[in-house]
Amino acid sequence: MSNLPIAPAEGTHLVVGAGEVGSAVALLLAQAGRPVVIVTRSGSGPSHPLVTKVAADASSVDALLAACPDAVVIYNCVNPPYNKWPELWPPMAQAFLAYAERTGAVLATVSNLYGIGPVDVPMTEDLPLSAEGTKAKVRVRMWENAKAANDAGRVRATEVRGSDYLCPGQQSQLGDRVVPRVLAGKSVQLLGDIDQPHTWTAPIDVARTLITAAADPRGWGRAWHVPSNPPRSQREAVADIAAAAGVPAVKAAPVPGVLVWGLGLVNPLMRELKETHYQRERPYVLDDTAARETFGIEPTPWPELLGAQVAHYRSAVG
Repeated sequence: MSNLPIAPAEGTHLVVGAGEVGSAVALLLAQAGRPVVIVTRSGSGPSHPLVTKVAADASSVDALLAACPDAVVIYNCVNPPYNKWPELWPPMAQAFLAYAERTGAVLATVSNLYGIGPVDVPMTEDLPLSAEGTKAKVRVRMWENAKAANDAGRVRATEVRGSDYLCPGQQSQLGDRVVPRVLAGKSVQLLGDIDQPHTWTAPIDVARTLITAAADPRGWGRAWHVPSNPPRSQREAVADIAAAAGVPAVKAAPVPGVLVWGLGLVNPLMRELKETHYQRERPYVLDDTAARETFGIEPTPWPELLGAQVAHYRSAVG
């Protein structure tokens, strides 16, 4: 389900970042016949005749302008190291906003739900961004600055927010640390209360929502939650992966709290997880009604996502 409900704007599109979402955005745009410039520090990115890969410093507006002088949309799909958000995000966000102001490009940003903080209800876009964590405040400030510029008429800006990703790799809680063990018939350990309902978002659906919100004037000036499948607890998701793979179910258990604490003493990334521990200890459910009703976007079906996940890891060892 990779179709776009609204055609992207004519002209060149600038994508910054070539992770799961950035690469998906670039390929969807190229498949729709739009030329794409994708900027990363290393010059990486997906291969397609309409995709030009450029190595550049994303925190420099001059470097972005040199890479793509006149984009119709700039997509912020960057994913800096988790423990360096306060250091790396502000200059990049400033550069993206400056690029949009100078060129007239729509600024479309991929974000997350951190800014909402702990709540006891499904998360909608109108909940206050009142989280107290350092990383959450960085993302909140980025959106507030972009929205202020939008409301002042200096740019057109939108932001899409998803929950934890379901995709291959270390970025996903249901990726490298889970699927290979399920396929091997080994038990898995997961962080937090593994029986709490949890929303999982597919990067391809983030990409579809981002492109659509950027192309539709109804998308500008506000944030949108990415259409995602009904919540599944971590334990249920592990069982679903086993069923999709056609293998016996494996035991799933939480990582002991003392072990998480100990790892945090020596591992900076694990230490950073303390700020978002609530996301794994209570229901974490995204309400995507607004994007579904406004744009007609539906999430990629859960069985299709799980099948792709299993196929990726089987091909890696096949």
